[in-house]
Amino acid sequence: MFNRAAAFIEFAKGADHLKRDLAKKIWIYTIAIVAIGLMALYSATYDNVRVSQKIFYDQLLCASLGFGVMYLFGRMDYRRFYDAAYIFYIVNVILLIMVLLGGRHALGARRWFEIFGISFQPSELTKLAAILMLGRYFSDLRPKLSFNFASKATIVFQHLLVPLFLILATMLLIFKQPDLGTSLLIFGIFIIMLFASGIEYNILFSFLGFCVFLMPFAWNVLKPYQKDRLLVFLNPNIDPLGAGYTIIQSKIAIGSGQFFGKGWLSGTQNQLNFLPERHTDFIFSVIGEEWGMFGALVMILFYFLLIHCSLQIAAQVKDKFGILTLQVVINIGMVMGLFPIVGLTLPFVSYGRSSFLIFAIMMGFLINLSKKRTIF
Repeated sequence: MFNRAAAFIEFAKGADHLKRDLAKKIWIYTIAIVAIGLMALYSATYDNVRVSQKIFYDQLLCASLGFGVMYLFGRMDYRRFYDAAYIFYIVNVILLIMVLLGGRHALGARRWFEIFGISFQPSELTKLAAILMLGRYFSDLRPKLSFNFASKATIVFQHLLVPLFLILATMLLIFKQPDLGTSLLIFGIFIIMLFASGIEYNILFSFLGFCVFLMPFAWNVLKPYQKDRLLVFLNPNIDPLGAGYTIIQSKIAIGSGQFFGKGWLSGTQNQLNFLPERHTDFIFSVIGEEWGMFGALVMILFYFLLIHCSLQIAAQVKDKFGILTLQVVINIGMVMGLFPIVGLTLPFVSYGRSSFLIFAIMMGFLINLSKKRTIF
């Protein structure tokens, strides 16, 4: 009996040590990514005739606030948000409607509120609202719905169609801004959460097949510039001075960096203003040009390690984590020409207050999970 008790104590100590170790790693990897992002953002705004370097200091302040938010949410019990998940979702839908009616119009889109001179993007909040809402819905549904005894129609309706309707409401509102990239990302969140909920694979893959079948019909609802982006993805040279200009310059920037890069503040595509939107969607191109393949791989490694920590936690608990993985892959693939240009930021690196703070909250949740839950 004594030996069993001693073994259990040692096991518990090992579990506590592993949880603390994961939380520490999340902090280290996040800080490293933010540091790389700040260096790239400083370079992207250095002597930039289009974008003021004030946004670097704005991002620096936002990073300080973001780390405070991470610490706060890392200490809170994330389950407190369970009861407020639906309210949070409804408030987000209201904000999305309000931004369409009276939001600030910029760059051909209406996506922002401006309060006391500070811009806020409700679509960024949708990423968190969707995860919380779907997490509560599927958590409430599982005890009520037995996959072994429920009819197929009941499973499809309750496990697929109802949450799909809720997600489509936010997707359509975001698409109307217009913001095709974020609306597709929200759909990606839905697919990840649907998979994590334990739905039968034949239902999931049948639904995905139906979505693929509908894709050609979706072409007619896209705006002309969105169609151009998809066509340019297939062949950037069809409009090298128009829709294909950005991706061509991005590839030139990344390729010219070679292995070790041209050096900080020495990227020609960046410093000579050939690369548009290099402080937001295409900041990875700045990193590739100035730090080369080596620097780009270092940053990707930090993302991989951070995502690996999240998957270690998510594999052992009911709460699943996928949005960071999805957005990192899409953004890097986009600037390298592997995916169409959809206007998504690179988490913790691209400039954007709303995006930074939302991902800081998610990292806080992740740290909270690593501490609160047993991961064996």
